[in-house]
Amino acid sequence: MKNIIIIGARGYKANYGGWETFVTNLIQNYQDQNVQFHVPELTKKKQEKNQIIEKDKVSCLQIYSPNMGFATMFIYAIKALFKINKYIKKQKLENVTIYILGCRMGPLYPFLVHPLRKRKIPIYLNPDGLEWKREKWSWWIKQCFKISERFMVKYSNGIICDSRAIKDYVDTKYEKYKKKTYFIAYGAYLQKKVLKNKHVEELFKKFKIQENNYYLIVGRFVPENNYELIIEEFMKSNTNRDLVIVSNVEENKFYHDLKVKTNFLKDKRIKFIGSVYEKESIIYLRQNAYAYIHGHSAGGTNPSLLEALANTKINILYNAIYNVEVGKLSSLYFSKKENDLKRIIEMADQFDEKTIKKYEKMAKDRIKSEYTWNYIVEQYKKIW
Repeated sequence: MKNIIIIGARGYKANYGGWETFVTNLIQNYQDQNVQFHVPELTKKKQEKNQIIEKDKVSCLQIYSPNMGFATMFIYAIKALFKINKYIKKQKLENVTIYILGCRMGPLYPFLVHPLRKRKIPIYLNPDGLEWKREKWSWWIKQCFKISERFMVKYSNGIICDSRAIKDYVDTKYEKYKKKTYFIAYGAYLQKKVLKNKHVEELFKKFKIQENNYYLIVGRFVPENNYELIIEEFMKSNTNRDLVIVSNVEENKFYHDLKVKTNFLKDKRIKFIGSVYEKESIIYLRQNAYAYIHGHSAGGTNPSLLEALANTKINILYNAIYNVEVGKLSSLYFSKKENDLKRIIEMADQFDEKTIKKYEKMAKDRIKSEYTWNYIVEQYKKIW
């Protein structure tokens, strides 16, 4: 029996972000009876500490970590890797492979992996995007991410990158470590048309949204996703369609600053509808959008971009190397140049049915060619 331990996501089947979606989909599509998956999970319930909960035959070791804001995921990742060594011994696991998601453990990493390396357990790292490039972090935190990245690349056996651009960066930056690097993207599903459910019906009624009459954004509410640029450009455009934003919007500093800078409240077309976790609802929102706007400027292959290509007709992406790598000719691209996105929105608004269908087909063909889960799983199997 092969035992694969995945560390770094909040858990298996967790309603959060990219890592959690990735872990759930990877495991559900792996389908190998000779493989047992183990996924440490973040719990904030002290009574669940160190319990093993079985979910779909996946063993989920509960790691207790109180809510400490920014530091929560760092402490959780360190605890998870520390406890995994004892977990392997206690469960008498053999033929183990460890896969670590994200660079969060810094100078502690060599000490944490030392007992595992002594036992010849292969450790693979997915460094994610270049976390130190994200605008939301202070200068000091960015330096911490750079240091952490260096330690974790150096002391891992192999590096799996979800973007060719990230792989090229690792190969160049850490050439002296002579690490084996791989490119494996995320996967996505080509979905059949879904019907409107009660939840969507309520959202559409509450925010006065109409099918095929809105541009859509789905993503974390952080500066590097270019919300300020998109909102300002959209407000300048003459489109009669809405801008529907699905995000974890809270009355945080960034949201408050954005209100002041853009004064978007005066534009009735801009509609923040909060987070939508229910799968059928988010698919319906994508499939019935006129177009999707993707502003991510940091990171690798983004799951929300793949889901957009799989479900949305027209895709308008920020011109970052990671996004172009995925979208290629299937998408339209905007820069930070003034009026560039405004121009693209007004152009897309005038597309005829033939042009819309052409872009929709090209987007789905991108998913079929490189991003189906079967294809992604086969690539992981070759390594593991």
